[in-house]
Amino acid sequence: MNVTTPPKKIIIVGGGSAGWMTALMYGDSLIKRGVEILVLESPSVGVIGVGEGSTPALKRYFDSLGIAESEWMPACNATYKCGITFDGWSTRPGYQSYFHQFATMVDNLTLPNFMENVHARQRGANVDARPNRYFLSSRLSDDCLAPKASDNFPFFTTYGYHFDATLLGQFLQQRATALGVQHKVCHVTHAVMNERGDIAAVATQEGEQLAADFFIDCSGFSALLIGKTLETPFVSYADNLFNDAAIAMPSGIGDKIPTQTVSTAMRHGWAWKIPLTNRYGNGYVYSSAFVSADEAERELRARLGLLESDTPARHLKMKLGRVTKHWNRNVLAVGLSQGFLEPLEATALYLTQMTAAIFLLFLEKGDLSERAQDLYNQEIHNYFDGHRDYIVAHYKTNSRSDTPYWRANAENLGTVSDSLKSIFQTWIEGKDLAAEIRRQDIERYYPVGSWYALLAGMGSFPQIEATPGPDRLAPLDDFMRRCALNFRDHRTVLNELGQTPAA
Repeated sequence: MNVTTPPKKIIIVGGGSAGWMTALMYGDSLIKRGVEILVLESPSVGVIGVGEGSTPALKRYFDSLGIAESEWMPACNATYKCGITFDGWSTRPGYQSYFHQFATMVDNLTLPNFMENVHARQRGANVDARPNRYFLSSRLSDDCLAPKASDNFPFFTTYGYHFDATLLGQFLQQRATALGVQHKVCHVTHAVMNERGDIAAVATQEGEQLAADFFIDCSGFSALLIGKTLETPFVSYADNLFNDAAIAMPSGIGDKIPTQTVSTAMRHGWAWKIPLTNRYGNGYVYSSAFVSADEAERELRARLGLLESDTPARHLKMKLGRVTKHWNRNVLAVGLSQGFLEPLEATALYLTQMTAAIFLLFLEKGDLSERAQDLYNQEIHNYFDGHRDYIVAHYKTNSRSDTPYWRANAENLGTVSDSLKSIFQTWIEGKDLAAEIRRQDIERYYPVGSWYALLAGMGSFPQIEATPGPDRLAPLDDFMRRCALNFRDHRTVLNELGQTPAA
């Protein structure tokens, strides 16, 4: 191990959401301990901008820093997010669309009912086993209600956000520099090594050499320090996940603002639709092995009604996988430099947050031993691989057959993990999936309710003739209706936070 004492100076190479999220978190904890933090940001490298949705973890991030929603949300054109609708991934009758919920306390009352009906459907009963009806977050999304309950509502509600990624980076920068994080605009060209094989300094195009004890690589897919300098091996997920490109373009939004991301199956991938206060963020994630960039752009424009529009489209390439060491020598890779999962479940910012937060725990304890490095890297590997498996499950359970892309995904014989194989086998055999998820200790990546929502939502049930079963859900429907009375219109709540209504 090459780092034995806590660093006195940390250089973060790269800004954007990853760099400034890390800088703010570390500045809040370490500057008061005498640690100097410097962010080097290139004037010519832009924000990728396909990750404009979050999981509920982002709320925990802002809460831990004492930053109120009224401070950051208006600055980032942000909206609330209750979950994700998946349209067209399944062709099975009654299961062409489903909602993946963010958990609420109400789920403690309704999830058992959902699981009971799923198990009954697995045995052939003709009962409602689609997740939408069972979760409050689905009802809120259907009615464009903000997930902020009135004071007399006794249940806690969990939610995420949608936001403008560029504006989020700018907001985090302002807060970090106000704490004392230093900022220098320059273009880092290469690293300078010392005799031990650690990075001693980084060199800039402007002719400077900037030294530090520890470096954080937030240089994006270029992976300047973790990849190009330390040559850390990269584990590709290409055998499991085919998508390697994306197109992003905006469109207008009306008075009603949804509280959900929508993921719609396309011919060679899927399209996202993310509501902000001033626009929709749209995009198409696809596999270049099955469609050209021009053909993909035409398909997206046709979907959005923008075939004749001069609205610009940004084309992006994606490298899916992760490094074998997120913490290597005196470098920590955070964000795209460490790896990437396609944006299907909005995991990018979450993995960035966890990577930075867990390492900060080691820094705060002063434990930079070789054992600590091994434990840390394995933990972050588990986060990446656990999220990968959940995303792969969407593709393996799709029932589309209209294009070679979808057939190849369903028939994919790539290296599906033993963990995911066991989940599929447990589900197919109608055994206790919750027990299997807990046995594998993977609930911290995706909870039991999420796995049930995915597999049931896709209609992945035995192909047996269903027998009619009673619909006993009228009391649940009434309970959800009454719960929703405690929530208000999304746009109204955003306006009260200081958001500007769309023109």
